[in-house]
Order: sequence, then C-alpha cells, then structure tokens
Amino acid sequence: MTLTDLSFGDTEAAAETSADRAYEILRERLVMLDIRPGEPINDEHLAAELGVGRTPVREALKRLERDRLVIAYPRRGTFATAVDMTDLADISEIRKQLEPTAAARAARAATAEARARLSALAAGIAQIDDADDPREVLRRDVHVHREIYRASGNPHLEQILVSLDAHATRIWCLFLDRLPDVAGHVREHVALMEAIVAGDATTAAELTLAHVNGFERAIRALL
Repeated sequence: MTLTDLSFGDTEAAAETSADRAYEILRERLVMLDIRPGEPINDEHLAAELGVGRTPVREALKRLERDRLVIAYPRRGTFATAVDMTDLADISEIRKQLEPTAAARAARAATAEARARLSALAAGIAQIDDADDPREVLRRDVHVHREIYRASGNPHLEQILVSLDAHATRIWCLFLDRLPDVAGHVREHVALMEAIVAGDATTAAELTLAHVNGFERAIRALL
C-alpha cells in the first residue's frame, strides 16, 4: 500500500484529475527517495508509465517545483532536488511551532469522522513490530501526520505542514538504514492520536512537540 492509497478516500479519489493523480504519485516517490536526489525526471517516460498525457505530468511537476521537490533548468531538464542537511534546523524550527498547533486544533475541532479515522489508525499503528520493513513503517508515519493535519480543519495549516513533513521525511529516508528505532518512533503516535480523539488539546500539543524534538535529536546524533 502506498501513501497515495492511504491518503485519499474513494470519493476524493474519484474527484482527482490526471494532474492531481500524477502529482500524488510523483510526490510520494520524491518524498520516499524512490526518485533519488539529483535524478533526472523524464516527463515523456512518466506519462507513458502513468497512462496519462504529458500535460498532466508537466502540471504536476510545476506543483512539485513550488514544493521544492524538483527543480527545472532551462535546456537541461527537471531533476529531483538535493536533500540539504542544512535545512534541518530551519524545518525543525517551523515544525516546533506549527505541529503542536495542528495537533491541538485537531483535538478541539476534529469531526466525528476524523476522530474515527484517527482511532482506527492508532489501533493499526500500535501493531507495528520492530522487525517490520522500516520503509513501510515510515510510510505509515507520513500517513499519520497527514491525517492529523487534515483533522485540524485548517487547509492553509495543512498545506504548510504537508510540505514541511515531506522535506523532513526525505531527511529521515536518507538515514533510514542507520536509525535504531524507527518502529518505536512511529508508535509514539498512538498516544498522540488517542489524545486528539479524546479532545485533550494540551496533551496532544505536548506529545507532538516531543515527537518533533525526538526526530531532530535522532538525526543529529548521526551527523
């Protein structure tokens, strides 16, 4: 199961355009480093692979360039952006402010449907085993974050945090084979989602801040 599969319900998927679908698929590949930093991106090959025209792929690439996941050079083509470790401090600084805000807002404002999704997701995350494939575990981590942002009910906040989390995940992927406890890191979300479902905004914010700080510490320990 991919992030694209996890991120959209049937109704939403039905409303997607070809460009939306291409954007979601390419974003997942870029975030998970399936498309490696610096790798060239051929829109003709991608269009053929995805079964869409080149125009939707080009539209998707323009959106990804705004997300700073790809970069286009005149007469050279489009490439996946590098993972710049100097961005870690800047990304963490913003996430420390906005992630707790989103979690607290979700605890206060999430719909009954959103709380049900988070409750079901928490039950699944609790079953993650230390021996599970780290890449699949990380995909589930991304899904948790996106569901919390979505549950906040603020689309502007959601958009900013999805973008920041994408870049944080690329950093995480870069060190995935050296990180000692990816499963434990993701299981931390169980208590967070339970706090949101229970409407405990203070605990949700505190747990989120601790999670973001833990991410930064884990990466810096490997530098």
